[in-house]
Formats: sequence, C-alpha cells, structure tokens
Amino acid sequence: MSWPPQSINKSLPDAKSVFFNLPKPTPCLPHVFLTAISLLFFISSTKRNPSFVKFLPFVSSDRRRFLKIPSMSHSGPPFANPQALSDWLKPRLPSDSLASWGVKPGTKNVHNLWLELSEGETTIVDSSPPLRTVNVVTVRVMGKDDLILVESRQQLSDGSFRDRFRPLSEKMKPNETVEEAVARAVKEELGSVIDPGSVRIVPGSYIKKLEERNSASYPGLPVRYVLHSVDAWVEGVPEEDFCTDEQEEYQDLNGTMELEKAVSVRKHFWKWVSSDSLRS
Repeated sequence: MSWPPQSINKSLPDAKSVFFNLPKPTPCLPHVFLTAISLLFFISSTKRNPSFVKFLPFVSSDRRRFLKIPSMSHSGPPFANPQALSDWLKPRLPSDSLASWGVKPGTKNVHNLWLELSEGETTIVDSSPPLRTVNVVTVRVMGKDDLILVESRQQLSDGSFRDRFRPLSEKMKPNETVEEAVARAVKEELGSVIDPGSVRIVPGSYIKKLEERNSASYPGLPVRYVLHSVDAWVEGVPEEDFCTDEQEEYQDLNGTMELEKAVSVRKHFWKWVSSDSLRS
C-alpha cells in the first residue's frame, strides 16, 4: 500500500469569483455596533477561560505533527524499578523459572527486562503467564555464492556463551522505521569491522511475520516476536569467520546502576552459511 494515499481532487468554484459576485452589504450603524459588542465578548471570554486558548497550538503549519502516529507509548517505564517488576512477576510465573533468570547460562535477568520495558522495546500483557511482545528487525546480510551471514553465538558479560545461529537481529525502538532499525542494527553489531554507512536493502525483500515461543532469555515467560525481515548488501564484511564487539545497548537511566546489573552481550561470533541451511 502506497503512502501517503492519493489525494481526492474535487472540483470547486473559484473562491475569488464567488466572493466578488456576492452582493455588497450596505454599512449600517446597528450592524457595526453589534460587531463591536461581539468582539469585546470574544476577548473577555478568552481572558476568563484560559483553557479556550489551549486549542491554538494544534493549528500548525508543520504537517509532520499530524502524520506522526506513534506505534508504542514511551512516556516512561511501567514499573518504578526492577524490584517492582520482580514483585509483579512472582505470582504470575513459576518460581523455578523466575529464579533461573540471570543464573542459568545464556539467560538474562529482571534488570534486562526492566530496561527493555523502560526503553519501549518490549511490552508485556497481564495474563497467565504474562505475554511479552517484541518487534525485531532481522537483516539477512548477503555474501558471495549465495551465502548468508549468521551469528553463531554470543559471549555475555557474565562470561557465559549462548548459541544463536540466526541472521543479524535487533530489537526495534519505539517509532523506529525498518530502514532506521536496519542501519542501527548493522552499526551496533558490525560497526567495529565495517563502515556502517555501506548498507543497501534489497528491494522487495521485506517480509513480516509473527512467531510465538518460550523465551530463551527469560525462561517461563512466553514471547511473541513481530519479525521484520530484509535482505541487505553490506560492504566491507570479512569473508572468513570473525567476531565483533557489542556497543553499549542502553544508556544509564536517571543515574541509576541498573545498567551494570543487567546481563549484556560483549562479543558476537559470525560465520557464513548456505542460504538453504536457513530455510526451515
């Protein structure tokens, strides 16, 4: 579907001709008096009722204000701190599942989930168990001989490793377009070895689909992934297996120490595989 939609043209009479063909009113003293009274009433009403003028900022010549419709609210974290989130999760998840977060190798902890919620990358629905929803951009980096770049595994900040075997993927930010998410994902995960500006999305390669499964990062918490997948050419990617360092995923929120308590990715390990091996 093209955007913006085609405008609907309507044939309208020329405003100038309509105006000048109207009969000219004859000035009349009572009319002038009534007009002055109306103006005085309008001015005095706006002074007595300040709420009236709150509508004025809505009238703007900037068309982008009317076209920008947020896909997700980002007014602030829904939980005051990770402890509040943990208290909310405890009666809704199996105790052994929540206790394994950040302890079982390859998992994240409640500080990670709180950061995701605070940044607007994740939403969570109050159900039994709660359902986490994430928009993810997946970039299938194309190589020679029909090869695709995949992340074979990650090294986390706690020293553990977790297997991946999937194309470059990144959680999307609120109001972020697919193109913006692709550029940011490539910069964050491959930026230490390539020029982030050398990314070209293959026309017509965009695919959107939904996946629901148990989360490997947060055991016991089901997740719905909204996957936005594209193929892309990225210049300067090494032709042999390689690894990259992860840039900081989050900034410290309000001077808190929650960022240091979260489990983060330190290294990405990459390899080229046949495109057929990813088709399942």
